[in-house]
Amino acid sequence: ESYSDILVIRHPEPGSAKKAADIAQIPVINAGDGPNQHPTQTMLDLYTILKEAGKLDGLTVAFMGDLKYGRTVHALSIALSHFKIKQIFISHPALAMPEEFLQVLKNRGRKFEIWKKLPNDLKGVDFLYQTRVQKERFTNLKEYKKIKDNFILDASFKKYLNDGIKLMHPLPRVNEMEASLDAHPNAIYFRQARNGL
Repeated sequence: ESYSDILVIRHPEPGSAKKAADIAQIPVINAGDGPNQHPTQTMLDLYTILKEAGKLDGLTVAFMGDLKYGRTVHALSIALSHFKIKQIFISHPALAMPEEFLQVLKNRGRKFEIWKKLPNDLKGVDFLYQTRVQKERFTNLKEYKKIKDNFILDASFKKYLNDGIKLMHPLPRVNEMEASLDAHPNAIYFRQARNGL
């Protein structure tokens, strides 16, 4: 801490930022602690949603992909629960949003739905937050291989973008979003990344 004014920590161990904050005399920012939270990503995601929609209250945000292990999804869902935002969770049952986060939404009186697949129509959804299936979180690689390609967004997703859905992703991507979507004005993940600045 003698070398800096602020300490930004990204570490694979859960609770690492808290440990550092408990002993440091300078501010500590958590940039991701293992599978726990990712508050810096959450701040830029909230900013992106606000910048794109001009508001937070009254929106519907859908999350898709790895909702079980996705720390960006967990952190953003908790942050969104402070606003009047409906949340939709789309995933394979093995990668479903953990009950502890759903309980927070229930306790705060927030609306949410759980879907097992992407429907033909996303009317009413303002943002879709896509995530990759994280190989590194699986202890059983057979299970990973079985479900890793269940929620791939290919060129056919352009119909949703044309309908006004804004597509977000915390990046990096693996194969869950085709590069053919990148140029669409409603594929906002590169703007989202730039908003981190």
